[in-house]
Amino acid sequence: MVSEPNTLDTNVERGTAGGVPFIARPPIRHRDHAPAVIVWHMHDPPRSEAAMAAALPLRDVDAWRVYLGLPLSGTRLPAGGLEGFFALGYEDAVLKLYAPTVRQAVDEFPAALAELRRRPGRVNGPIAFVGASIGAFVALSLLAASELPISAIALVSPALRLTGVVAANERRFAVTYAWSREARAAAAELDFIRQAPALARRGTPTLLVVGAEDDAEGIVRPAEELAAAFVRAGVEATLTRIPAMAHAIADGPGLEPAPQNAIARVVDTVVGGWLRERLSQRT
Repeated sequence: MVSEPNTLDTNVERGTAGGVPFIARPPIRHRDHAPAVIVWHMHDPPRSEAAMAAALPLRDVDAWRVYLGLPLSGTRLPAGGLEGFFALGYEDAVLKLYAPTVRQAVDEFPAALAELRRRPGRVNGPIAFVGASIGAFVALSLLAASELPISAIALVSPALRLTGVVAANERRFAVTYAWSREARAAAAELDFIRQAPALARRGTPTLLVVGAEDDAEGIVRPAEELAAAFVRAGVEATLTRIPAMAHAIADGPGLEPAPQNAIARVVDTVVGGWLRERLSQRT
């Protein structure tokens, strides 16, 4: 383990667990069995585990804060770096970017968690998830498929329905995606509005943070629908809109740690405060 540069504070550590790159911040009081917050970054800035740790440090949350790098992102960008990443998106955003990223992140998580848990004092208490944009797909996929007890889940600019995300990017980049049968099958796996009743049965308190200037149909409306479905099922769900926020929460290019901007500071305050309250009820 080595310390990160000062942009990530002197006590921040970088390592790999189960082959997954991570950044970790220790709990404030270094308690045994402290809670852990597992965080997945975005495809937009911040688009790496290091950049996410700088944008959303959650410094006032007394827990291990572990930022996991996504496949095809950060230190695992494809050949050509960020240009190669965008090339995959233009080739086939669903089958070469979204679906393989989420599937691999879900598949590699158990080994990463097991290795983190083998380290003294690490990730042995209650666990919360934070997923931003595509990271929400990962967090919700794990919530749906695993029996791991999750104390709380916070979703920022969340990708909740892949067809809506693709449509939002069609509007954003002035492109048209050619849907295939295989792509539609992948999209059905990543439709958490359709899966809302099953997710609600987990009973996990959920926070959804959206930007008032984000794509209304692709991001904001699905968040509203998921929150409403959870509330109807008797599950705690809070939807928070951040004025002047679009989709990204960091300045571009978003690969390296950067000073926290005004939007990230607001998101950090909202998510951090919500997590503190939920995790304090479980410790």
